[in-house]
Amino acid sequence: MYTLLVIVHVIVCLLMIGAILLQSGKGAEIGAAFGGSSQTVFGSRGPANFLSKFTVITAFVFMFTSLTLAILAKERNFASTVIDLNKTPAATTPTSSTPAQTTTPPAAESHSAGEGSH
Repeated sequence: MYTLLVIVHVIVCLLMIGAILLQSGKGAEIGAAFGGSSQTVFGSRGPANFLSKFTVITAFVFMFTSLTLAILAKERNFASTVIDLNKTPAATTPTSSTPAQTTTPPAAESHSAGEGSH
C-alpha cells in the first residue's frame, strides 16, 4: 500500500509540474504559440481553463497523497539505527537479591548554631 501510494504521488507530481510549465504567463496566450487561430487544439480560451482546472485537480491529489504518506510513515514502526536494533528492554522491577540503596544524610551546616547571619 505504501509503495503504491509513493508511485501515485510521484506520477501526480510529474503531471502537476507539466501542467504548470505548459501554462503561459499572464500577458501571453498559449494559443499564440500555435499560430493564434481560434481552431487550435483547445480553442481560443480553452487552454487556460483546461490547464487551470487540471492544475487544481493535480494539486489537490498531490496534497492528499502527501498527507496520507505522512500519516502512514508515522504509523510504521522500524528501527532507524543499528543501536536501536541491539537494545534490550531493561528490567522494570528490582529483584530481591539486590541491596537497597542507602541515602546519605544531608551535610551539616558550616557555621555554629550561635552565630547569626550578617
